[in-house]
Order: sequence, then C-alpha cells, then structure tokens
Amino acid sequence: MTQPAVAETAIHRRVALLRAGQDPTCIARLGSGWAVLGEQQFLRGYALLLPDPVVGTLNDLQGETRLTLLADAGRLGDALLAVTGALRINYAIFGNQEPALHVHVVPRYADEPDRLRTAHPWSYDWAAAPGFDAVRDAPLQRALRELLQGHAQIGR
Repeated sequence: MTQPAVAETAIHRRVALLRAGQDPTCIARLGSGWAVLGEQQFLRGYALLLPDPVVGTLNDLQGETRLTLLADAGRLGDALLAVTGALRINYAIFGNQEPALHVHVVPRYADEPDRLRTAHPWSYDWAAAPGFDAVRDAPLQRALRELLQGHAQIGR
C-alpha cells in the first residue's frame, strides 16, 4: 500500500538532521526511527520517538512496522523509568501542530507541583522550560543510549 504524501514538517527536518548526524538531541537509532530528547525539557527526560521514514499518522503504518514503533515507544519509556526514577510515563501521539507521526514520551515525577502532578503535560509552561543543553543532558543521553542499545539491563 502506498503511503500518502506528507508535507514537509519540523519532523521531516529533524529526521534529516538525525540521518546526517547533526541533531545533538539524539539518544539512539531504534528499529522504527529515532529516540531524541525534547528541545524543551519541561520535565527532565522528556523525549520523542520520530519514525524514519516519516509518515503522516500511526494509521499509515501497517503490521510489523506499526508494532515496532509502538514497541520502541515502550522501550524508550522503560529506559526513562530506569534512568530518571520517574513515577510513570505518559505517551502521546497528536500530530495536530506538526502533521507527521511522532510519539511524545513524558516521564512524570512524584515531586511535580501539586497543580501539575495529575494534569496533562501541556499544562506546563513550555516557554519557561529549560531548553536541551548538550552538556547538562549528556549523562542522561548516555545512560538512555546504553539501555536502548542493549549495553545495560532495563529494569525497575
């Protein structure tokens, strides 16, 4: 089945940078695409899974390709739980602002402010959030990469 054409989006541009080795937020290449840290770290470890090749929606993926993407999202969540000590992981697929498939993988913490602890992640002020910092976030990236590439065990 041919996939419908997807207009150029920020997801396309980011995947192109990842393929070229030019995106510093890269955690690891997975079977379905790229695990990256979010450009805004409104919660420590906020990450995304960007499919490669880029498609419009989850519904554009079939069979094993779809299963691989969803399994990779779960693996990224498992790694975040292990590395960050998060309480749980929120997963979100929207595609409303950037109409290309991408999975938000959001660690949630017990020490979040009361008014935000049970709210959806978009309740945070992303504009006030610290941006990705290659130096500060390097240990987190390295630990996640080791888990995702099988060099360490994932477990709680």
